[in-house]
Amino acid sequence: MDTDSQPSVERRLTRAMSRALMDFKMLADGDRVMVCVSGGKDSYTMLHLLRELQKRAPIRFELVVVNIDQGHPGYPADRLRNYMRAEGYDFTMVEEDTYSIVTEKIPAGKTFCSLCSRLRRGILYRVATEMRCTKIALGHHREDILQTLLLNLFFAGQLGAMPPKLVAQDGHVVIRPLSYCAEEDIASYARAHAFPILPCDLCGSQDNLQRKVVGTLINDLEEKHPGIKAVMLAATQNVRPSQLLDKDLWRSLGLEAARELENDGLVGLSRLVRDVRPSVDG
Repeated sequence: MDTDSQPSVERRLTRAMSRALMDFKMLADGDRVMVCVSGGKDSYTMLHLLRELQKRAPIRFELVVVNIDQGHPGYPADRLRNYMRAEGYDFTMVEEDTYSIVTEKIPAGKTFCSLCSRLRRGILYRVATEMRCTKIALGHHREDILQTLLLNLFFAGQLGAMPPKLVAQDGHVVIRPLSYCAEEDIASYARAHAFPILPCDLCGSQDNLQRKVVGTLINDLEEKHPGIKAVMLAATQNVRPSQLLDKDLWRSLGLEAARELENDGLVGLSRLVRDVRPSVDG
């Protein structure tokens, strides 16, 4: 059972999304935003919050909603079509059979995510061009960013997460309005609004994903040390380049040696949670 009332959950989500939009200048007057809806709780929540923001924002922007039917057997496309029609969204479903390509190219037992996401991204970029959209909105949230941070650290040998805003090689601008939003709040919000969640029968059915392993690790840490997710997110906003070992970064910043900072080093988790929670959780 949710411990918070729905109004407080909605306030947290709205404040977190608004802060991300402002911090990274994600929206501009006259934008035509392609909101990518997968049928999961995250993208439904993003779409609903953006529409609510659209009613009171000081700028004008359009929302067009796009879903890709990737040819998964039994994909309940009509459930999504009916919901979008009932809600009055400007909705387009794009039918592209990437399922057959992925299952043919990826050996049994291997994860589909990398190829599937590349194919889906290419389709979204093409559709955004065809629909003359100025921004592409994706529903990644706080936990997605933290998982990517640890995946890169553990398995790729680099420090990096998901940028809240990026310019693709072909010029498309991708935004992640839910970057500051907690997954548990999104899940609570989605349940309260009874969004028609569509299952993912491809990557969502695989149990050996590194992302799932890392997600479990982060959740276990949160259970043992409540507030640690907020601290981790705050760390991505408090980078100390001179404390890292990237010689090219040192060179670009003109550093010859790091300077010792007052109170530098680790501090108690309880203090970090106390200091960070107001700015991260609203």
